[in-house]
Amino acid sequence: MKISIIGTGYVGLVTGTCFAELGSNVTCVDIDKVKIDNLNKGVIPIYEPGLEKMVQRNVAAGRLSFTNELNKVINQSEVLFIAVGTPSDKDGSADLKYVLDVARTIGQNINRYLVVATKSTVPVGTSKKVKDVISEEVRKRGLNIEFDVASNPEFLKEGDAINDFMKPDRVVVGVESDKAKKILTSLYQPMLLNNFRVIFMDIASSEMTKYAANAMLATRISFMNDIANLCELVGADVNMVRTGIGSDSRIGNKFLYPGTGYGGSCFPKDVKALIKIGIDHGYELNVLNAVEYVNDKQKLILFEKLVKHFKGNIKGKNIAIWGLAFKPGTDDIREAPALVIIEKLLQSGCNVTVYDPVAMDEVRKKIQNEIQYAQDLYSATLNADAIMHITEWKEFRMPNWEIIKRSMRPNPVLFDGRNVYSQSDLDGIKYYKIG
Repeated sequence: MKISIIGTGYVGLVTGTCFAELGSNVTCVDIDKVKIDNLNKGVIPIYEPGLEKMVQRNVAAGRLSFTNELNKVINQSEVLFIAVGTPSDKDGSADLKYVLDVARTIGQNINRYLVVATKSTVPVGTSKKVKDVISEEVRKRGLNIEFDVASNPEFLKEGDAINDFMKPDRVVVGVESDKAKKILTSLYQPMLLNNFRVIFMDIASSEMTKYAANAMLATRISFMNDIANLCELVGADVNMVRTGIGSDSRIGNKFLYPGTGYGGSCFPKDVKALIKIGIDHGYELNVLNAVEYVNDKQKLILFEKLVKHFKGNIKGKNIAIWGLAFKPGTDDIREAPALVIIEKLLQSGCNVTVYDPVAMDEVRKKIQNEIQYAQDLYSATLNADAIMHITEWKEFRMPNWEIIKRSMRPNPVLFDGRNVYSQSDLDGIKYYKIG
């Protein structure tokens, strides 16, 4: 099947490459010429385990190509996925400018039947707007061309996106015609031969499913962070509490880990957008307002512990940061707790040295030389008064604490934002965790 993916960001690039891996002929489109030139050479703009080799393999096989010319691929495609960004506007709503720009170009060039499927995370009603824009542009040309619009939200976890695509829990598809349903069934059939987990529904429900799923996961994270902070006050251990409630089959044990708050490109943006959708329809989502409030506070929890430990005297302290990406397995620093903490440390007069296995270049682009960049986790701790462990990369799990203790200043302290360590392994290093 011939498909086109509009947008070569995280969602578009992973989706297009995986469809090519499954045998489809895929063209990915982006307005960024430098990015497209690099992709045609096999150089990818993001870090995602296994993706670079998959891109290179499928480009070499002729199943995957990249172009800047959207108008030339529209009538060569059976399915066209819109996977452009929908950043938050100032009021929290999703900015649909790029989505509707693509729809306008489709309407100006389409001359045969096409299924247009939105992969971008969009508010309920967006697919109707896409359809209306395409129809209006076709009408201006004096034509009557049949096409369908569908909703096919993505549920990819950064750091494990290829596995999520190839072995999905479910594929949600919103359609309004049997013809579109048949085509999208054929597209997904090869990857789901043994267990066809495609869930077809109406378009509005499909659009809402994406937001509701991310909002539920964000809610679990903020709930556990709230419980963790209460555990500290009452003398309970949140790790034991998590194990206890996670053993309940009605609750389960996923997304119950306390930490420094959620970040990334999805949860913060989607929670804000869903709250705004509620406001636009005269309904206040009180639970999600609380989720967002708790998360904003939680991003400063390690900084507050640092201030308390040093009795407010942190000016001139040397702080080592382990982990910058919002989660392990990615170089994505959007809404990352580490950036919030670093900003507060700098404002307080601290000296900051950071290390992350893959996200340092992204941080350099944003913060430049306001902080120091270490070559490894050990050099980050040289002459440090304190370590803040923020992103739980595997290489941080079992460091040599004797080397670290000797490299730090007297009375060293560790603030563990992921509850990975134990005080019993840290002889001579003061230890604080979450909850």
